[in-house]
This record gives sequence, structure tokens and C-alpha cells, in this order.
Amino acid sequence: VQLQASGGGLVQLGGSLRLSCAASGRFFAINEMGWYRQAPGKQRELVASMTSGGSSNYRDSVKDRFTISRDNVKNTVYLQMNSLQPEDTAVYYCNYKAKIGYVSRWSDYWGQGTLVTVSS
Repeated sequence: VQLQASGGGLVQLGGSLRLSCAASGRFFAINEMGWYRQAPGKQRELVASMTSGGSSNYRDSVKDRFTISRDNVKNTVYLQMNSLQPEDTAVYYCNYKAKIGYVSRWSDYWGQGTLVTVSS
């Protein structure tokens, strides 16, 4: 199973982008879906996540600007990003904590990353 992230691009200060992440195969179960980002020279950090029950979690710097949502039928996760700032510039990766079979263990699955660049 592979994850495909899309929606990144170049946007001006204060602009908006919507990221999407879709799975190419089938998971037996998906627990948490999330978005991480990694800026040049920095560690990968959690941006937002959402459990299968709909509980969401955001890093402080994106609260009230970013919104995570998921479609459990399509196994897709979205990240609506508004009021983008230059410090949001990074490669964004989607992450699923999922299992591919009844007896398999929970594992992390990662998308290939999509670049978001915010110009000032």
C-alpha cells in the first residue's frame, strides 16, 4: 500500500492551499491519519493528526489556521491551510498509522511528500 500526497505549491503570504493524501491500496484498518512537515535543516515535526474517532490535534503554530479532515470511505486525509506564513515552508508528508491485515501489527505508512513554499 502506498500513500500519494498532493496539493503543494508556491503561494504568497496569507494565501491558502489544500493538501490531500490518498492510499493506492487497501488497509485493513487505519487508526490515526496525520500530516508532518520538514523544513530545510530541521527535523520532521507533527503538524496535525486525526484519530479514527475524529479527535484532532494541532501544533500550536498552526492552530486556527490549518484544518485536518479525513474521509474514512476513501481513506483520504486532507489539510486545509489558510493564512500561510513563510515559516510554513516545508515538505509536507502524510502519515497513516494502519495495519494491512487482521494479524498484522500497526505500522507507520508515509507519503512521498509535497513541497509547500510560502513567499513573502
